[in-house]
Amino acid sequence: MMIKDRPEYRSKPEPLTARADEMVQPAVQRMSDSNYGSIIVVDEDRRVEGIVTERDIFRKLVAPAKDPARTPLADIMTREVRSAADTDSLVDWLRIMSNERFRRLPVVDGDGRLVSVMSQGDFVSYTWPDLLNQAKTFAKSTMDRRGNLVMVGAGILAYTIILVFVLGLLR
Repeated sequence: MMIKDRPEYRSKPEPLTARADEMVQPAVQRMSDSNYGSIIVVDEDRRVEGIVTERDIFRKLVAPAKDPARTPLADIMTREVRSAADTDSLVDWLRIMSNERFRRLPVVDGDGRLVSVMSQGDFVSYTWPDLLNQAKTFAKSTMDRRGNLVMVGAGILAYTIILVFVLGLLR
């Protein structure tokens, strides 16, 4: 399945963006007002330059006690941002995000301009029905095998009882 095939992709609100020279305080206020965990830093053509996440704020602003009113986003943003095309495989990106430990993926068009942001949660919502189906299938096949094992075990037990009974009669 491609990223663009997910219902979440089509219904996503406009990504929250800022310029690198914007101060952290108003950007964080917009994140808070919108209930977003990140803000994408873009240039004037909406090309992704970086991302600022809650983790960046804690590690690069709060921990070193920087002033959010005087610190530009450029000072705390993560610069090496992975981005995807909407035609990329959703499952491939879920694996990459999980392995590389990041939760937000900017989706860009052919010119590298920001179109959307997908979260790991958006991708996981896709996999839950599949995982539940696989668990159901596995449980069924296990039950069938256990049922067969019970039948084999019952047959061996019956054979043993009959054999003991017959051998007892022959003595």
